[in-house]
Amino acid sequence: MTRMEQPRRDNRREHRQGQAFVRGRLVPSSTHDQRLLARQGPTDWVHTDPWRVLRIQAEFVEGFGQLAELPPAVTVFGSARTPVDSPDYRTGVRLGQALAEAGYAVITGGGPGLMEAVNRGAREVDGAVSVGLGIELPFEQRMNDYVDLGVEFRYFFVRKTMFVKYSCGFITLPGGFGTLDELFEALTLVQTRKVTSFPVVLMGSEYWSGLMDWIKSSLLGTGKVAADDLDLITVTDDVDEAVRIIVEADMARSRQFEEETEACAAQVAEPQ
Repeated sequence: MTRMEQPRRDNRREHRQGQAFVRGRLVPSSTHDQRLLARQGPTDWVHTDPWRVLRIQAEFVEGFGQLAELPPAVTVFGSARTPVDSPDYRTGVRLGQALAEAGYAVITGGGPGLMEAVNRGAREVDGAVSVGLGIELPFEQRMNDYVDLGVEFRYFFVRKTMFVKYSCGFITLPGGFGTLDELFEALTLVQTRKVTSFPVVLMGSEYWSGLMDWIKSSLLGTGKVAADDLDLITVTDDVDEAVRIIVEADMARSRQFEEETEACAAQVAEPQ
């Protein structure tokens, strides 16, 4: 190929919009979440918001359709900013591999850093399923190369629903605001019994020690949470222990379901 025939690299800014992407002057100045939640501006929102509901509905339908046939899965949260050569990244790879070897699909946010590490570890196991649930952001973040099934979302709340609906446990690696948001969303759902009592595991005792001390002193100490609420969280540095917690909780939930099913069947079979 001559120099004139070399393909030209497009260096324009690229922005994802659900299943599509735009470049250059077509990149919007705000995200769909921003426009949905904004209250400023003219009253044309009266006419546009009902149509926006259909787009939200479509995202739910797409997510349910893509993920409905996943095997049992575990969602792992973690920082997008963790470098590849860090100890946390290596832990993420081992965790993804261990979960896959235990028979679980792994679900992450699909981005770089610790999300990539977990997807990468899962991909090293034959037959494993590595899932990434991406999100539209003002600063672009591409889906990492270790995702087998990737779904892009415009709206955070739709994406969060998918994290929860298709998981039997949550593991949180060190991370920032986004990771904390996802962690406390999961804890709130478990605490309020909006979901079955799934295990919530924090990996990295040194990293999470300050948060756990604050929860015990400020939240528990002033009665903002109950002592039993602390039992919802397990902190560990051991990948094998984290996976064991997920497996044991999954087995216990399965036994409970079987017992409830048998009890219902016996009740129906009783002569009236």
